[in-house]
Amino acid sequence: MRGAGGLGPGRRARARSARAHALAVLRVRSTVLALTLLPAAAAVILWAGRTTGQFGPGWETARWSVSGFAVAVLACTAVAGLAIARGRPAVSPTVPVEEHAAPGLHALVRDLADRLEVPAPSAIALTPDCDSWLEDRTHARAGGARGAAPVLVIGSPFLWWMRVAELRALLAPVVAGTGPSAHPDIAAARRVVRGLDAAVANAERPVAPWSGDPAADGPGAPAVRAPGVCARAVRGCAAPLRRAVHRAVGPVARLMLRAAGPHAAAMEQGVAAAAADRAQAVDQGLRVAAQEQVGLAYAGWDRLLTRVALPAWRLGLWPTRLDAGVVSALTELSRRDRLAAGFTSRLGERPACDLLKEPGSTDGAVSLLAARLFLGPRPPVPAAHGAAPEWTPVDWAAYPEEVVDRIWRTEAARLFAALDALGSPEPVGASRSAAGAAAPASAVPAGRPSKGSAFAPSSAAHGSPSPHGGGPSGGAPAGEAGPEWAGPTLARVLDRFTAAGGTDALAARISAEVAREESAGAPGGLGASPGAEPPPGTGGAHLAPLAPMGLPLQPPRSGKELLADHVTAAVCCAAVDTAGAVPGLDWLDGPALYVGGERAGELPALVLALVEDGEAVGLRDWLAAAGVRPEKPVRLV
Repeated sequence: MRGAGGLGPGRRARARSARAHALAVLRVRSTVLALTLLPAAAAVILWAGRTTGQFGPGWETARWSVSGFAVAVLACTAVAGLAIARGRPAVSPTVPVEEHAAPGLHALVRDLADRLEVPAPSAIALTPDCDSWLEDRTHARAGGARGAAPVLVIGSPFLWWMRVAELRALLAPVVAGTGPSAHPDIAAARRVVRGLDAAVANAERPVAPWSGDPAADGPGAPAVRAPGVCARAVRGCAAPLRRAVHRAVGPVARLMLRAAGPHAAAMEQGVAAAAADRAQAVDQGLRVAAQEQVGLAYAGWDRLLTRVALPAWRLGLWPTRLDAGVVSALTELSRRDRLAAGFTSRLGERPACDLLKEPGSTDGAVSLLAARLFLGPRPPVPAAHGAAPEWTPVDWAAYPEEVVDRIWRTEAARLFAALDALGSPEPVGASRSAAGAAAPASAVPAGRPSKGSAFAPSSAAHGSPSPHGGGPSGGAPAGEAGPEWAGPTLARVLDRFTAAGGTDALAARISAEVAREESAGAPGGLGASPGAEPPPGTGGAHLAPLAPMGLPLQPPRSGKELLADHVTAAVCCAAVDTAGAVPGLDWLDGPALYVGGERAGELPALVLALVEDGEAVGLRDWLAAAGVRPEKPVRLV
C-alpha cells in the first residue's frame, strides 16, 4: 500500500498539467524579454558587419540609430524589470502564531506535513474569516529568500468551533499544497504573477501627498532644520519620478498579466487538485464531517459579525472574544435547529483552540483585527478634546450595558429630536382620550416603585410628573384635549403614530440623520467608513476593499425600518427605566430586551404594526402587561 505522499496516475497527470501551465507563464516573460532584446541584436549585427566589411560607411547612420534605440530599450527594460521585481503584492492582514505560543498547533501541522511528505509551512497565522489558505510571503522577508515554504493562514473561527481531529482533516489538503510550492517552475511562475500584479497595483494606486516637516515647511520656519529634513526632501522629490515609472510600467504589466492569467489560473487549479488528491488518505473519514462544520461555522460567524459585532464596532468598541462568541452563537443555532442532541457529544471532545497556550489573548488580537478590517481605524478627534483611543475593548459581560443600552438611548434621543423638530401633525385631542382609555394609570399597581429608573431632570419641559401627584404636566390636565405632551415619553410617541398626519416626514428625517452620521463617521456615533485606510502592518500596497472579508456589513434599510428600530429603542428604554427590564444579548440576533427573565421576542412585530399601520392596541396591551409606564420620561444620552 503506497503512502500518503505517493503519486497515483491522476495526481501525476494533475502535477504535469500544473507544471505545463507554469512553463507557459514563464514563456510569456521570456517572450517579452526576447522582444526587448531584438533592437540590441540588430545593433550587434550592424556592428559586426562593419568589422567584416559587409556593412560599409553607408550604414553608419543606421548603425548609430539602432544602437541608440537598443540602449534606450535596454534601459527601459531594466527599469521595468526592477520595478516588477521590487513590487510588493498585498499581504493578507493576519495575526501571527509563533511556535512558543502554540506548540500543539505547530506540532499538528508538522505531523501533517510529514504524513503527506511535503515541506512544512514556514509559519502559521490566523485570519478573522472562515477560510484557510497558503500565502507566499517571500517578497516580505529579509533578502527575499527564494524557495521558502509559504505561510499557513487558518480561519480563527475554525480553531474555536472545530475539534482537533476535525481541524487536522480540514487542514490536510491545504498543507499538501506546500509540495508544489517547492517546485522550481511553479515557484518561479508564481513570483512572476505576483510581481506583475504588484506592478499593476502600484500603477493604479492614487498619489499620496508628501508629508514633510510641518515646522520646517510652514510659515515662520526655523533657519536650522531638524536632522532628516534633507532626506525627507530628497524622498519627496523622488516620489514623482517613482510615480512616473510605475505608471509607465503598469500597461506593460497589465498586458503580460492578460497573457499569463489563464495559464496561472489553470496552474493553481492543477495544484489544488493534486493537493486534494494527495490528502485523501489522511483522516478520510473526518473529511465530510469537517466540511459540514465549515458551512455551520460560516453561518454562525456571519450572524455574529453582522448582528453582534457590528453594533459595537460602530460605537468604537470591539468585543474582545469574537471567536469565543462564535461558539455560543453556533451552539444556539444548533439548539434552535434542533441539532443540539447531535452536537452535545461532539462538544465534549477537545476543541482545537486548546492547541494555543493563551487562547484568550490570541482571540483578542484576532478580534481587534476584525474590527480594523471592517471599519478601519477610529476617526480622529479634534485637538481640543485630546487624543482619543483608536478602539475601546468590551467584554461580553459588559456588552448589554456598554453597547445595547447605549444604542437604545442614542436612537431614542434621535427619535425625540426628530419629534421636536417636526412638531405635532395636528391637534390630537381625540387620540389623547383614546390613549388615556387604552392605557389607564391603574394598569400599573399603585405604589409600585420603578425598578432601575433614572429619569431626566424633573421639569415640565421634560414631561415630569406633577409635584402634586396628578397626571403629567407641561400641557392640559390628564384626560383633556391639549397640545402634545412635551419631553421624551412613550405616550408622546404613541400619540404621534395614532394621530392623523402620517409618519413619512418623521421617517425621512431620521433616515437623513442616520445617513449624515454614517458619512461623517463621528467618534462615538457610527465609526469610520469601511476601507478608510490600509490596516496596520499590511504595507502600502494593500488597499482595503469595502468588505474585506466578503461579508455584508449591514443590508440597506428603508425609512420605515429605521423608524421602527428607533421606536423599538424608545420602548426598550422605557421598559428598562420603569418596568425593571434589562438589556441583553442574543448570540444570533444581537441586542435584545429581557422582561422578567424572558426575551421580548414579540416586541418588533408590535412596533412594526404601529409604524406601518398606526395600530397601537397590541403595543399598548404589551406595555400594560409588562408594567411599562408610557407617561414617564425616558432617560436619554
